[in-house]
Amino acid sequence: MKNNKYNLRAIAANAIAQVLDKGQSLSNALPELQKPLSDKDRSLLQELCFGTLRTLPELEWYIHRLMDKTLTGKQRPLHYLLLVGLYQLLYTRIPPHAAVAETVNGAIALKRPQMKGLINGVMREFQRQQQALTERQQQQKSRFQHPSWLLQRIQEAYPDKWQPIVEANNQKPPMWLRVNRQHHSRDDYLSLLQQAGIEAFTHVDYPDALRLATPNSVNQLPGFSEGWVTVQDASAQGCIPFLAPQDGENILDLCAAPGGKTTHILEAAPQANVTAVDVDETRLKRVHENLARLGQRAKVCVGDGRDPQSWYEGQTYDRILLDAPCSATGVIRRHPDIKWLRRSSDIDELASLQKEILDAVWPILKPGGTLIYATCSILPEENRLQIEEFIKLHPDARPTAIDASGATYRQNLPEPEGGDGFFYAKLTKALT
Repeated sequence: MKNNKYNLRAIAANAIAQVLDKGQSLSNALPELQKPLSDKDRSLLQELCFGTLRTLPELEWYIHRLMDKTLTGKQRPLHYLLLVGLYQLLYTRIPPHAAVAETVNGAIALKRPQMKGLINGVMREFQRQQQALTERQQQQKSRFQHPSWLLQRIQEAYPDKWQPIVEANNQKPPMWLRVNRQHHSRDDYLSLLQQAGIEAFTHVDYPDALRLATPNSVNQLPGFSEGWVTVQDASAQGCIPFLAPQDGENILDLCAAPGGKTTHILEAAPQANVTAVDVDETRLKRVHENLARLGQRAKVCVGDGRDPQSWYEGQTYDRILLDAPCSATGVIRRHPDIKWLRRSSDIDELASLQKEILDAVWPILKPGGTLIYATCSILPEENRLQIEEFIKLHPDARPTAIDASGATYRQNLPEPEGGDGFFYAKLTKALT
């Protein structure tokens, strides 16, 4: 990088510090840091940050073998700079000499010019030992790139499938599109992509979904600004076929931000009366933006799902989509910082919150109405066990077949070329 105004490696180190030291998500930390950057450098910064956090245990293992004493206190940003440097050498196509030089210059940008020699020495030593170190590292538990508590929970929940789940979590996610059926059928839009030289594949279960062979800028997608298509993971799209919204119905999308499912409901049933509710007023701005791009209307309001009386106006709903707050353990490949922001104790707290919301909104579902409970988690405590307990405590809650298989719930696991980890359960409220 020849731009002297900023050093991307130093910016990446600061972003990682915000995640690991201050508990911020990359989704919150990155936008502000990306503002002064060119489009190309924004993409590279994102790659450096997401990649470093995706492979954090491996990178830490190397540093502990390359240094007698790790950097702490005021020198801690340089530790994160080294992580970024090693990630470049291991996982990017950046020429090694450029990766080393820019990482060393990062010490100057971090106002620690006296540490340039140390950064250079560690990077060069890794290059000399790289083959031997990587062979040794592959025998370590850190190769799974997950904190031990999460790895244990996944192993306990999926004793025969845990390794493919972990491997999928450690890969970059595919890019899925949702075709707006109000403009084109999925097959017609697939033809438009092919005409534009963009290769894509359909999904066997979700009728609006297309996976791009290679991620593309939305600006290259035919009709994106006109609302012909939306970027949304395939598994997230699965909520709407299960909800089966109809024109004229009152439908609640609870925990709606950023609005992907709200807009999907309106694509499937444009004459439905949709209310989108979320507790986070800032994130609701995205709901408004998505509705505007797609030319749709919905009632959008701030509200806590645990207290419907404070926001709903007395009407009951034909259908409720509850995309409940969760651990997000099904979308780790999209948000690798989740591995380092979550704690094992969070799971029980989230399960308790989910129960509170379910209990609170069940009374505002009409008799005969449908509730879809969904999470982007793969942990049973938030999913199957949550729904089984709810049914025991609510005699008017009827588990209902979610698809042709007759199953009343579905647990998707992350797959390299499939959708994210996602859970859905379908409940119908008894008429009497």
